[in-house]
Amino acid sequence: MKNYMMRNESNSPEAMFQNVYDKIFSPIFYDENRSWMKTDVKETDDQYIMEIELPGFKKENIAIDYEDGYVTINASRESNESNDKFICKERCVKCSRSYYVGYIDSSMIKASYEDGILKLEVPKENPNSGKKGIQIN
Repeated sequence: MKNYMMRNESNSPEAMFQNVYDKIFSPIFYDENRSWMKTDVKETDDQYIMEIELPGFKKENIAIDYEDGYVTINASRESNESNDKFICKERCVKCSRSYYVGYIDSSMIKASYEDGILKLEVPKENPNSGKKGIQIN
């Protein structure tokens, strides 16, 4: 949205094409800095359940780490670079996002991945902390 609002509203052919392109191909509330990992978080009495969209990524290309109160997810896939000229390219090849979950025992985090959704079951804050990777089931 930021880019759309800042565009020059002139009558030049380039500006007119860009305005038409923006109206057709850009989401209404586009934010170039948005996270590609859309996440739903549910709370229970003793844990948080996070469901994170990672469509098109293989389970073995997803890494989950815990350090200093943050769970960090890194995902990557092969890039099929070509000489094609893209008008719009929004699918990411690598993405990363961190979530603050507090100081917990990282061995208690459960992870599963099915149908492009990474599900994390994260216990609520605990004074014992650690640094460790999490295994995806």
